[in-house]
Amino acid sequence: MKFVSIKDYVEYRKGTIPLIFSVPHGGTFKFENIPDRTSGIYGVDKDTVKLAFNLIENINNLFKINSKDIKSPSYIISKVERVKIDFNRKESEAFHVKSNLAREIYQSYHNKIRELISYNLTKFKRSLLIDIHGFDKANRPKGFRDVELVLGTNNLESMFKDKIPKQDRGKNFRGKIVKKFNELNIPIAPGLPSRREYVLKGGYIVQNYGASRIKDSQTMQIEFSDAIRLYDEELREKTLNSLAHLFFNEFNLEGRSDFSLESF
Repeated sequence: MKFVSIKDYVEYRKGTIPLIFSVPHGGTFKFENIPDRTSGIYGVDKDTVKLAFNLIENINNLFKINSKDIKSPSYIISKVERVKIDFNRKESEAFHVKSNLAREIYQSYHNKIRELISYNLTKFKRSLLIDIHGFDKANRPKGFRDVELVLGTNNLESMFKDKIPKQDRGKNFRGKIVKKFNELNIPIAPGLPSRREYVLKGGYIVQNYGASRIKDSQTMQIEFSDAIRLYDEELREKTLNSLAHLFFNEFNLEGRSDFSLESF
């Protein structure tokens, strides 16, 4: 069975700065023409779609206020419930093996990611993809610090092609996020090297589209707690405003010939 358009199942837009947001687990539509998966995790990362659009709106507003040009990130967002397709898994694990429709949607999602990265690399010589997810704080492994955000970069392999010295691991965009949220006293991991941290490497998207696989393409998974997404409006606003300013500051210099990729 063929679908009319990828936009029936996936929402996307090409932006004007080399920043991409991906939301693979926020879809809530129960497409009856797609069979359920038979193994894996099925839960929806609740409110991650709305959170992504709120973050994009905040970034857009900062450019409107502070820049002559209206600039906006690219995005690709699944409308499909995770029980139908998990876009953050390799193809053999992502959907029911007998569903050609699910296979076509899955491949279209990843083709669109590659297309957006290729566009950024051609136009801007760099690309940063942020993969947005959610976690429930009550389900974190025992013994780990209670945090509100978790960053995944596959041990920085998704940010840098080669290993960087330990003393330089904070001198990149991930480091800027960690520093800012430590200043705000919003617990983030990695954040305190001396304590046990609940740190994720990032899933299929981060690991396959980052610097270790694609030159000058960087990826980061950001996991937002249920408190940020669902329960604490003040924390949500502070988190999104802070991230928006970090992204604005990073990309406001776009177009300058002396801008260095190492700022990531």
